[in-house]
Amino acid sequence: MSQLRTFNAILWRDVFVTGRELPSFLAQVIIQPFFILFIFAKVLGDIGYVQGDFAQVLLPGIIAMNGFLGALQNTTLPLVLDFSWTREIEDRLLAPISIPLVAVEKIVFGAVRGFFAAVLMVPVGFVMLDVSWQWSGIPGALLVIVLGCLAGGSVGMVIGTSVPARRVNVMFAVILTPLLFTGSSQFPWRSLSDDLLWFKVICALNPLTYVSEGMRAELVPEVPHIPLPVVLLVLVVAIAGFGGLGLRGFMRRALD
Repeated sequence: MSQLRTFNAILWRDVFVTGRELPSFLAQVIIQPFFILFIFAKVLGDIGYVQGDFAQVLLPGIIAMNGFLGALQNTTLPLVLDFSWTREIEDRLLAPISIPLVAVEKIVFGAVRGFFAAVLMVPVGFVMLDVSWQWSGIPGALLVIVLGCLAGGSVGMVIGTSVPARRVNVMFAVILTPLLFTGSSQFPWRSLSDDLLWFKVICALNPLTYVSEGMRAELVPEVPHIPLPVVLLVLVVAIAGFGGLGLRGFMRRALD
């Protein structure tokens, strides 16, 4: 019970710090997806280069992308800094809490920031675009985005405990960009033709694909999508798999 109280106190402290850094946090999570929506759905839609219902496909995917990648980045970057030469992670390791719970708190905190990043895109998308959702799917969509953010945080834990601080810029170019464009956030995975089978397979290996597909399954079910039970199963497996790898990496770095 005492460890749970300590866990909650550490998590609340991190959330409180986010409130103090709100302007920079908003800039981090809104600018890129705002311009993706504006250019791909609004501008290209108005000049006729994409179909009028493309916004229906794009908005759930961008929300998924913002949640997953927001959780990934907000887990990875603090870890890289904590394990750098300053060794700020030692302050957390001295707290009356087990080392694995310190790692879990990092994942949960990244997921919380990712969740808020996803939710922020909902009003932005509805103000900018002409879209309609199946509102009965909101509870399912919330479940998908929560699991997606936890999966993103778990992937971020693996990256954050594997990449040294001097390589973090290269990491974002080599890892983050492929994740962004193979996560089916801009297109339905089921719509990829057999001519692009190699790309379809790559997208299927990206956990973000299942977050995007799950959001479409619940909010715009008329769009071709991966069945929701498959989405939930893959996300749970991703959380367990990447979370386990991340915890091993965290223990190795913490005890080094």
